[in-house]
Amino acid sequence: MHVSEAVRRRMSVRAFRPDPVPADVVRELLELSARAPSGGNVQPWHVHALTGAPLAELIALANENGADPEPAYDVYPHNLWEPYRTRRFQIGEALYASIGIPREDKAGRLRQLARNGLLFGAPVGVFVFIDRKMGPPQWSDLGMYLQTLMLLATERGLDTCPQEYWARFAGSIERFVNAPEDRMLFCGVALGYRDENAPINALQAPRAPFAEWGQMHGF
Repeated sequence: MHVSEAVRRRMSVRAFRPDPVPADVVRELLELSARAPSGGNVQPWHVHALTGAPLAELIALANENGADPEPAYDVYPHNLWEPYRTRRFQIGEALYASIGIPREDKAGRLRQLARNGLLFGAPVGVFVFIDRKMGPPQWSDLGMYLQTLMLLATERGLDTCPQEYWARFAGSIERFVNAPEDRMLFCGVALGYRDENAPINALQAPRAPFAEWGQMHGF
């Protein structure tokens, strides 16, 4: 599979089959993803991959304990401005429409939101950590690791969903994996095989046209 094909196929899958992913495949993906670039080659990522009983225990513990009093970080800025606010609103409406949950069905929307806490049924959960003292440049390094992981997974016929949702449950997860106190959870990644029959997986998130965000000079 060419890289461009993996980029086009990759999507945030929100319904997975329960089929297990072999341990050697998961390890290969995690190790090869570490070829991602990082400023100064500091490689700031720390990764825990769980499946089976440990993953089930972590999910149960996080949902039993509930969200932390304060999230590890704000997923979005307060009072998100345009055009970002509209983009976020539109994809949310499209997602709920794809599974027949109208805007007035608040309970239905909350149930779908709660599926984040089940990794959307994925058999593998990958949790990515970073030292608390690291700054924005190292957070961008995590993004490059995560993108590399997701594209490699796509190449292997697997699917993913990156989830900053888990930052709300960072305390439970950090304790479960015995993370050092100076290390924080950045996000989780659901990993597995997409359920091709799930309507939600037919959703294709649109992208803004180049004219909205790109300029070329001197070409």
